[in-house]
Amino acid sequence: MELKQVIIAYKARDSQSKRWAEICAKQLEHRQCQVLMGPSGPKDNPYPVFLASAGQPIDLAVVLGGDGTVLTGARHLAPAGVPILAVNVGGHLGFLTESVDEFQDTERVWDRLLEDRYAVQRRMMLQASVFEGDRTHLEPVSERYLALNEMCVKPASADRMITSILEMEIDGEIVDQYQGDGLVISTPTGSTGYTVSANGPIIHDGMEAITITPICPMSLSSRPLVLPPGSVVSIWPLGDYDLSTKLWTDGVLATSIWPGHRVDVRMADCRAKFIILRENNSYYQTLREKLLWAGTRIRYSSASHAN
Repeated sequence: MELKQVIIAYKARDSQSKRWAEICAKQLEHRQCQVLMGPSGPKDNPYPVFLASAGQPIDLAVVLGGDGTVLTGARHLAPAGVPILAVNVGGHLGFLTESVDEFQDTERVWDRLLEDRYAVQRRMMLQASVFEGDRTHLEPVSERYLALNEMCVKPASADRMITSILEMEIDGEIVDQYQGDGLVISTPTGSTGYTVSANGPIIHDGMEAITITPICPMSLSSRPLVLPPGSVVSIWPLGDYDLSTKLWTDGVLATSIWPGHRVDVRMADCRAKFIILRENNSYYQTLREKLLWAGTRIRYSSASHAN
């Protein structure tokens, strides 16, 4: 990997994350690398400016923060094919990030990247657009939205909890109507996020699949579904007299969905690329540690297991 132009995004209003960003920027500039640095948060989005002002291809994005900071970075950087080195600085769970322990010797990290001593993990994403309900309308009435974790269709209201009625089609065939708090359409990466909280399945992040999980459905027969990655999921809000149905991408409000409109969700035509530094990277170790499974009491070593 070349390091001629690098983005550094840090968690907004987090002093530890900003301090790490400044250290990284100084080291990279000392290596004759052009650095674009800025905060990322609910009120700060540096990526459009970064991508528009880059005079040459961006070799790497260093994202310092938690999973939310990384999800924002992935949505903006995946279409441009920029690889992400995500480090858990000031975050909580950190499912998507490298441990800050792997990042202590930052000069060694830059050496490893320059010497191509790292792995790249490509993760599928979802894209969604809003259409007029009639299938004869082929042009979307919204922009294209991307998500690394999940798309969620559910109502939002300032003054009361609203139950939604959503009709779902898969590949043009009506499958079910869901009455409840909404639907989560997830990637394998997102299966350990909102989906698992809604009692959906955990799916290995090396797979490509789409999961549909109802949120608190009023029917006990409404169950999660796991679909092939080529499926197209269409969702119509029914009986939405309050005009409250919204589309959310990775927990961020994307747009309102009006009566007569539908949302089509499918696998995106781009993937998020993550740099993996840790050796013996184990998905199951991540599950044990982040979900506090019983396995956290087991110190498992593949070397000792083989003896």
